[in-house]
Amino acid sequence: MHNTNNSLDWLVLFPELNHLEPQARDLLAKSAHIVEAAIGTIGYREGSSCGAYVMRLAGKSRVYKMSANGREILLYRVGAGETCVITTTCLLGNSDYPASTIVEESVRDVLIPAAAFHQLMLDSAIFRKYVMTNYGALISDLIVLLDEVAFHSLDARLAKVLLDSKTPQITRTHQQIADELGTAREVVSRQLKRLELQGAVLLGRGQVEIVDRLVLEKLANSFN
Repeated sequence: MHNTNNSLDWLVLFPELNHLEPQARDLLAKSAHIVEAAIGTIGYREGSSCGAYVMRLAGKSRVYKMSANGREILLYRVGAGETCVITTTCLLGNSDYPASTIVEESVRDVLIPAAAFHQLMLDSAIFRKYVMTNYGALISDLIVLLDEVAFHSLDARLAKVLLDSKTPQITRTHQQIADELGTAREVVSRQLKRLELQGAVLLGRGQVEIVDRLVLEKLANSFN
């Protein structure tokens, strides 16, 4: 990551902070700074200490958990206008990161050092409300993930991942899909082949094309 010049112009992307108190604005102007990172950059690793609150201006990163045998499961993604729930948790609880993150689309972030973050939480009701509101929403998203992993079958979760794509043509390898689902590539390949036999998708090299969304929607709404 590398730093760029900072002003408070970026606050326009976070309308909840439009009326931030003058003292809080002054503290942000003095302490916050903007960083940029390219695709593939590791934002933080599991077990590392948390030194700053992150507010995403542009780009996207993936937050994931890695098992002892090297299997990955996606926890969530952080996009523009969002914050990172794990970072918030670590700052509030004075703990190390329990997961890792990697940049998927070049990012531009505002970093608020831990000391300034804690001061803002004490002094600014507006900043405190913003942090806790976002924290609550992100925790709800993690609970939804837990529900999906615990109670939905793999084919239902796979169907949901495919349906979440904005276009019928999904350019992703079986391994990438498996990483998102926290399972093995071979398992995903078998499930995708079954969906192809059902006429729901058409498989190609490094891509999946959705042919029949109705079949996927029925699977996505099913339970174990």
